[in-house]
Amino acid sequence: MKFNAQQIAEILNGEIVGNANVEVNSLAKIEEGKKGDLCFLSNPKYTSHIYTSQASIVIVNKSFTPDKDINATLIKVEDAYSSFSKLLELYNKMQFNKVGISGKADIAANSTIGNDVFIGAFTSISEGVIIGENVKIYPNCFIGKNVTIKENTILFSGVNVYHDCVVGENNIIHSGVIIGSDGFGFAPNGNNDYKKISQIGNVVIGNNVEIGSNSTIDRATMGSTIIGDGVKLDNLIQIAHNVEVGDHTVIAAQAGIAGSSKIGKKCMIGGQTAISGHLTIADEVKIAGQSGIASSIKEVGKIVQGPMAFDIRDFQRSYIIFKKLPELYKTINAIKKEIKG
Repeated sequence: MKFNAQQIAEILNGEIVGNANVEVNSLAKIEEGKKGDLCFLSNPKYTSHIYTSQASIVIVNKSFTPDKDINATLIKVEDAYSSFSKLLELYNKMQFNKVGISGKADIAANSTIGNDVFIGAFTSISEGVIIGENVKIYPNCFIGKNVTIKENTILFSGVNVYHDCVVGENNIIHSGVIIGSDGFGFAPNGNNDYKKISQIGNVVIGNNVEIGSNSTIDRATMGSTIIGDGVKLDNLIQIAHNVEVGDHTVIAAQAGIAGSSKIGKKCMIGGQTAISGHLTIADEVKIAGQSGIASSIKEVGKIVQGPMAFDIRDFQRSYIIFKKLPELYKTINAIKKEIKG
């Protein structure tokens, strides 16, 4: 799809310097720009590339003043970076703006399908499902009984949403995600083995959530596992039964949260972090990667690190000492020898 400089300037409320009719059909980094590309310049260290780039249009800050001639048409805006991000978002929406239902999809007769929906081949929609307007469900997905998926949400291929779960508006759920699988609930019995505890709850996901590939969110034993509004989950994350993740919390890859723990709002949790069950994490807490959380964190804004995580400054001071242990060990042995001698 082609856009000219005039159309782009109108979207960004920008000022054109050069040919308003020049067209672009792709996006690129300024150092790699070629004819037909749209680029942006916001970081001064890349300024030299604007004079050699073959891009057709470059978005720049209004403060930018060239030192020499530039081949590209410029669009001057208040903030080149945020303006280019706005165009990326628009481009992405257009790319995924598919509409239509594949004849190879299996859709139950009593399901409700909104307007402008896309449902790909070999996707199965079960009884009682409600699909909101402009939802995009790519091939090979499974949507269980009585699931609700609200408007403008995208499910990429291979997503499975088990029965009774609720997925909010404007969400992006990447391939391989499983929502609503059974929680890890087993009770030991007298035979030294385990009896499964039925998991009869569901998962409720808020609005504007993004869930990375191959992540799993288990259904509650009773009640709901809850993912708040604006939460961002990376790939390969395990959220156990009855966990609650507060609004606008972000969690990096390979993290795991055990059952019934409550994570506050606006927390940042590093990769490969493990959080034990039945804990409470306060709002705005930051947990460094590869940390282990075995007790609740009740202080708002606390920053922690470590295999058995504690205050990050104390951990870093301790780590400096830990690295010096071989040297300290030698010193202590030398002192022992002097005393004995």
